[in-house]
Amino acid sequence: MHTARGWRQFVRWRPGTAALVIGAALLARPALAADTGSAVAPVPVKAATCGGAAHFRTVLDVGHTAEVPGALSARGVTEYAFNLRLAREIEKELRAAGFDSTVLMVTSARPPGGLFRRVARASALGADLFLAIHHDAVPDRLAHTWQFAGQVQHFNDQFPGHSLFVSTENANHAESLAFARLLGSALEARGLHYTPHYTQAFMGHRQRVLLDPKAGVYQFNQLIVLRDSRMPAALLEAGSIVNRDEELQLATTEHQALTAAAVVEAVDAFCTASEAKKQPVAETRKRKS
Repeated sequence: MHTARGWRQFVRWRPGTAALVIGAALLARPALAADTGSAVAPVPVKAATCGGAAHFRTVLDVGHTAEVPGALSARGVTEYAFNLRLAREIEKELRAAGFDSTVLMVTSARPPGGLFRRVARASALGADLFLAIHHDAVPDRLAHTWQFAGQVQHFNDQFPGHSLFVSTENANHAESLAFARLLGSALEARGLHYTPHYTQAFMGHRQRVLLDPKAGVYQFNQLIVLRDSRMPAALLEAGSIVNRDEELQLATTEHQALTAAAVVEAVDAFCTASEAKKQPVAETRKRKS
């Protein structure tokens, strides 16, 4: 997510600097990856089992914008670059599985107005599910400095892992939580673990209530795209880009494929459950007619 430090550094950042070169190299070279530990090797994504997959619309909301790119990684890469690449991988795999109505949404408008525009666009698209794609950082006071490629960068190696957020004020909050739980379980099954640090008091105003300690789902009621969306909505922080080891992992095609496969599994299960709920309603209407 966006941090004050990330914004200040973005203001000073200009195309042609070392950060741009480093960012392109980091996101293009899987060979830079650190040891992925217990992560399970990617496997081909299975075809959807949901009967209505072709018409089930997931809107993948790319977090931040090219102009307001969120946090900076430990090596000076914008969060937006990480978000966009992962969202594209997820879109590709969802479509490959049979979710032909998937939409990748990129918004250029700045917040806060841009956040309301995201919600309005998802509603206009008739989305069945809204999934915001982000990558994590830490509050400025928890960051340390180091030198990378001749530049001062900021990092924190303490809090690796992903996290999921929903709003209990969303009109479809029960379904939002159900999807987030499915995604958290699918990530865990692939050896990808969530970070528990959002429960700690040192997070200050960013401290969150942990709704599901097994799946790693947190409550975030104030976030506009989660609260105001008219469909079930969740936000995925795919990992910490200020953690120097995890940043390298997140940049690899292997790690992105693992995350995408987990999303496909969760969307498929959620789609199937949604279809099952609709069936009794359709049968009741048929009998009445």
